Amino acid sequence: PVLPKGKTGKFRAQFIIEAVEDLRKQLDKHGIPLLVYHDSPVNVFPDIIKEYDITNIYLQKEWTRDEVEQENLLGTALKLLEVKPKGHRTYDQFLYHPDDVPYSNFQEIPTVFTQFRKKCEKESNVRTLVDIKDYQQELPSVVSTTIPQLEDLGLESFEKDHRSAFPWKGGATAAWERLNHYFWDTGKLQYYKKTRNGLVGIDYSSKLSTWLSIGCISAREIYWEVQQFEKKVKKNQDTYWLVFELIWRDFFKYVSLKNGSHIFKIGGILQKEYEWKSSERELSKWINGETHERFVNANMKELAATGWMSNRGRQNVASYWSMHKEQDWRIGAAYFEHILIDYDVHSNYGNWMYNSGVGNDPRNRTFNIELQASRYDSDGTYQRMWLQEELF
Repeated sequence: PVLPKGKTGKFRAQFIIEAVEDLRKQLDKHGIPLLVYHDSPVNVFPDIIKEYDITNIYLQKEWTRDEVEQENLLGTALKLLEVKPKGHRTYDQFLYHPDDVPYSNFQEIPTVFTQFRKKCEKESNVRTLVDIKDYQQELPSVVSTTIPQLEDLGLESFEKDHRSAFPWKGGATAAWERLNHYFWDTGKLQYYKKTRNGLVGIDYSSKLSTWLSIGCISAREIYWEVQQFEKKVKKNQDTYWLVFELIWRDFFKYVSLKNGSHIFKIGGILQKEYEWKSSERELSKWINGETHERFVNANMKELAATGWMSNRGRQNVASYWSMHKEQDWRIGAAYFEHILIDYDVHSNYGNWMYNSGVGNDPRNRTFNIELQASRYDSDGTYQRMWLQEELF
């Protein structure tokens, strides 16, 4: 098969390793130990629970297949324990908390984003933050564990590509450094909407999605920081647009809550009966950036070399794969799942369905890729940057 093995490739794995290392340092300051294992929860939790008399388990509420499967396996194992801990699940990855959105159940979530956005903006509030800055306890004595590195995960180590538009590390520390740079040091937030379709460099967009995707920073933290920026520096359409994008992120989570496993099915949430192809040759050409579209090739080469691609690039390569080539959109989504450093199950599958005519876009549009290239890379700088070996 042409698709690379494993759901998590080296770029995201490295980012997660760095994020966990940073989390351990942050928790340490509060006297909270972090135990890290490379194993399935079901093989680890029962022993920890017995060893440390754990009475409560707090976890993020998840609803997509793989996460639910792990949780069910663990639940079955915990039933066999003499003393069963109490589980507390919290929805904590949203801008608008599920209890606060103006719908009595998830089936009422509209198919069209604009309806969702306007209703939430009018009738919902973003919750305030919980600060643990002053929390301190004595570090309990626990068995120390080591954080696995890429080799332990069966992945190859790599040098970061100097052309990467995402040169940062994982972790909350790096997330806040980035946010402070983009908001306060450079004031770039006030131009966000104008530059967000850029392709080259670190500052054409906020680049916060990668930290957001694994919780190094939260949508609410970003939202409240935007409010501060609007008070102290400037409030305009650009500052609003970052919040607008956070609402899009929420929307895809609600779409996934409403539609369940349909987001992984070939007909998508619209259950459309299109004819799809699946050619290994086309897949190989697409992944390796060897199609007849230079703009697609440049974007795919950037993705393969860095695990990152601009929003503009993603829409074009997805449209090329599913609309121009009529290839099974889920294969494209699976490749993104493997390689994207900022992969988030809801946004990934939501956007792929949207771009493939089986999701939340009733217009079923196809991108004119040459026109897109001339509009967003008019002087060809981006294409030259990633296709320069063609010169030799």
